[in-house]
Amino acid sequence: MLWASAMLKHATSPIAMFQRRYSTRPLRQVQRALDEQIIGHAAGKEAVLLALIAQEHVYIEGPPGVAKTLLAETAAEAAGLSFFFYQMHRDTKLHELIGDAVILKEPAPEGGELVRSLTRPGGILTAELCVLDDISRAPGEALNILLRLLNERQYNGPSTGSESWQLPLRTAIATSNPSDPGSRYYTEPLDPACLDRFVLQLRSDGAVSAGRWDEAARIIDLFSEGQSSKPHRDHKVLQNGAAELQKATAAHAAVTVPLPVRQLLLKVLQQLVQKHGVNQKNSLLTDRTFLVKALRVMRARAVLEGRQDVSLARRYSREDPTHYCRSYSQGSF
Repeated sequence: MLWASAMLKHATSPIAMFQRRYSTRPLRQVQRALDEQIIGHAAGKEAVLLALIAQEHVYIEGPPGVAKTLLAETAAEAAGLSFFFYQMHRDTKLHELIGDAVILKEPAPEGGELVRSLTRPGGILTAELCVLDDISRAPGEALNILLRLLNERQYNGPSTGSESWQLPLRTAIATSNPSDPGSRYYTEPLDPACLDRFVLQLRSDGAVSAGRWDEAARIIDLFSEGQSSKPHRDHKVLQNGAAELQKATAAHAAVTVPLPVRQLLLKVLQQLVQKHGVNQKNSLLTDRTFLVKALRVMRARAVLEGRQDVSLARRYSREDPTHYCRSYSQGSF
């Protein structure tokens, strides 16, 4: 009886139902759309999938024209998410990110007229996935409020009264041009405190500049016959993508992190600090990212692989746990 009860419990768990419904690949609709429209960029695709499942944010640094924005747009459409894109600039105003400012005039009780400024919700306040292009160019005033919205997913302003508006935002993808010394893009690096809001961070480059000629040939083939870069997807396909994401989210909540994995994560961090000299002066090693958010990403990777718990990467030796850092950064921990 106990065995039968355990089997029934497993059969009705979110992970088991997810595996039965999507027995080949989780989020296969989104993955298929990404592979059809974007050649290469495996790390970027994986980062976006992990972020969607874990409901975290992504930062992608790379030169213009390497499909950073297309990656986000394609994922949003395939997953059936509402989408907001904004190109940051030095004069970005807050209302351009959160919605239009509306002037409301009404009679004052004691005579005269009251003038109030309200916000008509839009932009990041109403989107499920947003792309913040060239985020490092945003002025500090807008950037500070933006990062608070990304972190808290709620908005308190003059228009909300005493209430908080809960944002439907699932994932934000921020992009930036390279900020290396001597870069031709004249881009300032994003402040470390700002970067820490983006759990998944990666660099991207183009097929031509990186000398990936097989990949470049495939891109030429893809666009050689005038195909649209954004093919039409029917309503049923979009519904399937949304259903996949909903089930993946439920599965993510059910994934467990066994004690050996938690112990190994702590050991990795100890090795980085004590053996390799990582500290707050030379690295961004925050409790929020490595003790809280990292676990969400690990669980998202388990969902992508159809597992019920986070398992260790067997190809690395336990004798040197810092080898796991590369595995975690690539989402395979």
